[in-house]
Amino acid sequence: MTGYEKIFLDTAPLIYFLDEDINYGAKVEEIFKEFILNEKCMLTSTITCTEYLTYPYRTGNTEKINAFLEFLTDCNVQIFPIDMGTAKKAAQIRAEYKDFKTMDCLQLASACLQKCDIFLTNDKQLRQFSEIKCLTVKDFSL
Repeated sequence: MTGYEKIFLDTAPLIYFLDEDINYGAKVEEIFKEFILNEKCMLTSTITCTEYLTYPYRTGNTEKINAFLEFLTDCNVQIFPIDMGTAKKAAQIRAEYKDFKTMDCLQLASACLQKCDIFLTNDKQLRQFSEIKCLTVKDFSL
């Protein structure tokens, strides 16, 4: 993990951690502890907020809503909005990587514009992105 100072968190790792996923929850917890212990900067975008919060709002699960918001605050995760610059960068990414989904391109664009060192995801397809090192939770080693 040496050399990584700014880590962009895609939605999946947050889901795994907050929902205590049986397959990846413990690993993501260790990754987050390592980031915090080493004072790494964690970032995400409003896309992550929308993606994570949709189900808790749909089901009226205020515990999950509060847990998500507390995690962002307690871990000092910076949240970046989607603006025109991000939209343009996402369109460029989508033009080059035709199989990438729009939301993924917006996430990647956010990470690029914030000059992140790594993009932590669990979408194997995104590993082919060349501007930022994209690591899946499974492939991430401490």
